[in-house]
Amino acid sequence: MNMKPLIITCAVLMALLCSGIAVAGGEGWSSDFEAAKKQAAETNKDLLIDFTGSDWCGWCIKLNKEVFSQEPFKAGVKDKFVLVELDYPQDKSKLSAATLKQNEELAKKYPINGYPTILLTDADGKPYAATGYEAGGPEAYVKHLDELRAKKAVRDESFATAAKASGVEKAKALVAALAALGLKDGLISNFYGDVAEQIKAADPKDETGFGMASAAQARLTAIQSELGVCARKSDHAGALAVMDKALKEGGFDTEETQKMMMTRAMIFGKLKKFDEAIKAMDEAKALAPDSERAAAIDGIKVRLEADKKAAETAK
Repeated sequence: MNMKPLIITCAVLMALLCSGIAVAGGEGWSSDFEAAKKQAAETNKDLLIDFTGSDWCGWCIKLNKEVFSQEPFKAGVKDKFVLVELDYPQDKSKLSAATLKQNEELAKKYPINGYPTILLTDADGKPYAATGYEAGGPEAYVKHLDELRAKKAVRDESFATAAKASGVEKAKALVAALAALGLKDGLISNFYGDVAEQIKAADPKDETGFGMASAAQARLTAIQSELGVCARKSDHAGALAVMDKALKEGGFDTEETQKMMMTRAMIFGKLKKFDEAIKAMDEAKALAPDSERAAAIDGIKVRLEADKKAAETAK
């Protein structure tokens, strides 16, 4: 038996499995971030990065099926973006050890809180827009991306204008430029730290309020990190202590304070302290009864009351 064709076939299969082509994204998607950045620089394109959970995230699967796998999408982005898929599957055997390590590092660098997260970045990997699942099909999604892509030009023009200004006016221009990107604070702090330093230098009296807002955000990031550690350990008592300490220290705006109070109430629920949980939810609603989050509190209370009743029945 001639084994040569079989050997060649196996070699080709192994090459494909170890290459930067991402299985879930299909043809044209790379899973090698550094190679994608190099390609983007060489071809004068941006990066479209898909943070996905290919075998568990329903919205990720839906986005891939309705948009990314469709020819109109492929045609609409081929001259604008290098496509990158960063997958976080439950079945880790789908990815090489190197890819798993890369993806974990990038999930920290680009702090991802939900899937799918789609980031648009320049060739250096600096983000300028973020989105996720959007209904409407491939043509509508390409149009959506084109609108987001315009933010890069606005960013660059705003920074150029700010470079010609000085003092508080420069700070205001830079603050406006960052706000126009609409990125989460974690992305701003990780990728636009130099701009933040320019704002502080140009506005030492913090007339823009940027310094105060940045300090509050740094505290929130630290709190979220502590909660993450507690969550991984299923340490609900520890999480409650983190929230109690944060709320006692204060210094957050009403929206963040209400969100933290709701989180505290839900931790009580995890501890099966339902009376405390319901009371904490009432306190959260009383803080800002007309807020968007307040509208959800009644529904959460109904679930807490049902859980309380079920626990009492079980006794």
